[in-house]
Amino acid sequence: MSNGPVVVLTALNLEYQAVRQRLADPQVHRHERGTRFEVGTVQGTSCRVALGLTSKGNHSAAVIAERAIQEFSPVAVLFVGVAGALWDTVRLGDVVMATHVYAYHGGTSEDDGLKARPRVWEAPHGISQLASHLARLNDWAEPAPGHADAPQVRFGAIAAGEVVQNSRISAEAKWIRQHYNDALAVEMEAAGVAQAGHLNGAPVAIVRGISDRADGTKNSADDRNWQPRAAANAAAFATRLAVELVGEEEEATLRRDDRARSADGFDRGVSNTAHNSTVGIMAGSVTGSSVHMNTVPKSSPTDLIAELNGFREQLGQHRAEGSLDEDTYREALTDLGSALRAAGGNTPESSKRTVMTLRRLRGLVIDCPALVAALASLIAAAGDPA
Repeated sequence: MSNGPVVVLTALNLEYQAVRQRLADPQVHRHERGTRFEVGTVQGTSCRVALGLTSKGNHSAAVIAERAIQEFSPVAVLFVGVAGALWDTVRLGDVVMATHVYAYHGGTSEDDGLKARPRVWEAPHGISQLASHLARLNDWAEPAPGHADAPQVRFGAIAAGEVVQNSRISAEAKWIRQHYNDALAVEMEAAGVAQAGHLNGAPVAIVRGISDRADGTKNSADDRNWQPRAAANAAAFATRLAVELVGEEEEATLRRDDRARSADGFDRGVSNTAHNSTVGIMAGSVTGSSVHMNTVPKSSPTDLIAELNGFREQLGQHRAEGSLDEDTYREALTDLGSALRAAGGNTPESSKRTVMTLRRLRGLVIDCPALVAALASLIAAAGDPA
């Protein structure tokens, strides 16, 4: 099964603490460039979460998101926090999950005005479907004292810009209404995280609790009261989503492994008669009644890296022959790059990351038996005999 965590990122300490309170035994994980994450499990589950703080803004969020993706090879990246509502139909405390993200500051300035040049990233279909299912179950929110109405999950566009939006009449507010009037909420990090996920082949979900209405009331006493509740609601839905994502990934990994074992020839057949038994098994040699299994010793990091680079050439050959389509080839190269980076380490954790990534890669190229067989040897060389 995959050992990859779900990465959860936030921009503010308030949002970070809302997620951290839902983790059991978080442990500091320091990136080689100094970025600190905390890795723990969602309370009462085995779902691992790597939690990180990006600071405000799309640029910072993009850099930290890419760093987290490279470091953890996650099942998914969730960006969690608060946002301002753009319409009165979205209540304070509700959770907005992005169906797509607009980078609304893109444009070109011409003599007759500013023309929009939008960029947009859609949420992965599988995550959107799962989130909609959890929203229908409606059992994720904890009751808030003194508030009879439970928060709801709303699905729609989120607009991500480079300024704090706190007006209904400013030029920026009019720009959003004119060009992005289907957006339910506005914030400052989703576009950066979505771009990082897109470039690295990692699924991204944006989960925002509504803390204000982006109408001039930000930083008011009411806003300060709503911020922690909105952050807590977003954290509650996001961690529930993370648990379900890990569960689905584990099921998918088991299915891929079953198919891979079958393709590798690891199936065992036993036929019994009254006087003898015949056992079909992959073995190195048989002496009398003794079966000597082939084993692949764990390679040194240098040897494994050389073997992984050799596998890159095999991928290129299969693409040239047409047995790998272009999209699968690019995704395979991404996974191979992650495996190479992990293989450069010399720790149990790096070895586990190498094996995990190679097993995911094996599932990706399952329709190419030669590649599957080569990956079986690489996985064993990385330290996993299975």
